Order: sequence, then structure tokens, then C-alpha cells
Amino acid sequence: LSLLFVSGGATCSRRQPPMPFPPPPVVFEAAPSLEELASVVNRTESIRQLSSNSASVEVLSMPSLPRLSATLNLERERRFRLRASLPIVFAGLDMGSNDEMFWFEVPEGVSKTLYYARHDQYREQLTRAILPVDPTWVMDALGLVRLDPSTVVAGPITRTDGKLEVRNTMAMPDGVYQRVCFIEPNAGYVTDQFLYAPNGNLIAKSSASQHMYYAEQQCALPHRVELHLAPAVGPPLSMRIEIGSYAVNQLLSGDPQLFTMPTSAAQSVDLTTLGSGGSPVVPTPNISTPIDYSASVDTSRPLRGMTR
Repeated sequence: LSLLFVSGGATCSRRQPPMPFPPPPVVFEAAPSLEELASVVNRTESIRQLSSNSASVEVLSMPSLPRLSATLNLERERRFRLRASLPIVFAGLDMGSNDEMFWFEVPEGVSKTLYYARHDQYREQLTRAILPVDPTWVMDALGLVRLDPSTVVAGPITRTDGKLEVRNTMAMPDGVYQRVCFIEPNAGYVTDQFLYAPNGNLIAKSSASQHMYYAEQQCALPHRVELHLAPAVGPPLSMRIEIGSYAVNQLLSGDPQLFTMPTSAAQSVDLTTLGSGGSPVVPTPNISTPIDYSASVDTSRPLRGMTR
């Protein structure tokens, strides 16, 4: 997976982290029910588009790679585009998705390589894929989470760190996945997500901070997101996305091909052909309780605390 992110040895100075935004208004004066919590979390459904020309990307799993300036555009449900440029070197990272496909285009030496897959085909082999999620998961990490009460199997409970915790299930072609969300208890926005494969392994997590309140939509969006992916095949990948400012419900691009997969790469690789030697996917039994995660080393284990 490290082939997906290659630099030419360029360096640049690190920017200072952004100043914290004013806290969002308090929504919950008392312990919310699941339905009340879902109603507040799902306020982000009023956001159909997000766009930024002031983003940056750091690949934390490759500390020698400099910070990349980036543009970000997304449109529900599956349209996403993140373009990050490398300083000095005339090449960059292009990560995107449309209704049918998703892709990563990356520099490799003096040329580019495009890694791509169809959404439906990739979903059928996640347990042996070199990436455990596709780029649409980044959209959830950027604050556009939807909480369906009918899929919730535990929570909300109060953790020892004060956050609310909710666990829900997601049916996929290869089995039942579980997602655990940590939610800010007063303003009701998601701060952390943990995604578990059917065998109980943690395959992806995100942590969001620097939330800013958008009064028209009555919800808060993060301006800093860290993503950590742990595929069954290949090394883990960690990256941080920072957004200076958002345009909400508009796209800062006049490109009619904004969500079209690029075709200029010297070589293309279908990600559905990579994995564990092309062996068939064998569904694994569902594990009812996620394990081995916490918001920090000082917090309790999942789903253990005072029930609200």
C-alpha cells in the first residue's frame, strides 16, 4: 500500500495547527434517548455538498512525505474528489469516487498509476482487500454520518471520558460489520468512528476535531480528521486531512468532469484483482462485541459505563 504514496524527496515547512473554533451550542441539557440523539446527528443530512480550496493532507504513516496542499469536493451519496499536490515535484495524489467507481491516482517515479474498482465488486471482497474501505468512508469521517436507530444494537451509553457511545451493525456481502461512534454529549456531533470486520478485527477508525458550527444547517463539521486503515492485506495507512474553510451546499469547481475517473495515468490497476492471491472470499462468523479500542489510553473499554 505504500506504493500509493510516493514523493520525490521534497520538503516543506509545517504549518501551525488552526486555532480552535467557538464551541457549538448546547443541544442536550439532559441524557438523550436514541431517537433524540439520531435526530441531532442526522442534521448533517441537510448538507448535500461540501467543498474546500484550503485543505491539506499529511500521510502520517509516511512521515518523510511533506504536507500536501489539497482541494476537496464531495456530493452525496458517493461523489468525492480529493486532489493533493506535492511541492516542487509536478505530480500529486488524486483520490475520488462517483456513483459507479472509486480510484486512487498516484505518482510512481516519473509516471502515474491509477488504482480503481467498482463499488459493487469491491464490497464483495473487503475481507481480503488491500484497502478495507473506499473513499466514500472519508465522507462519513468528515462529519456526514447518518445514525439509523433501527440498526443500533447498543447505546447510547456514557463513557468514562464523558462521551456518548453507540454501536450499530451494517450488512455487507461478506458478513455483518459493526460501527462504533463516540459522540460529543452536549452538542451531539460524532468525534470518533471505529469499523469492525465480521471477524471482529478493527479495520478502520477516524478521529475528528476542530468542529465549527454551521447555523443554517444547525450542525457542526470537523476541520481536522485523522484516518487510520488496517487492511487484512498490506501495511496500515494513516493520514490527516485539515480544512481551512468549507463552502456548504456548493462546489468550488466549474469542472464538468469533477467526479470522472482520470484517464491520463501510464498504467491502471483494478483493485479487485489484488488481494490474497485471488482466493475466494469466505464469510466469517459475526462477533457480537467489538474489542481492542478506546478513545484514549485513559478511557474504559467499549460499551462499558453508565447507561443513559
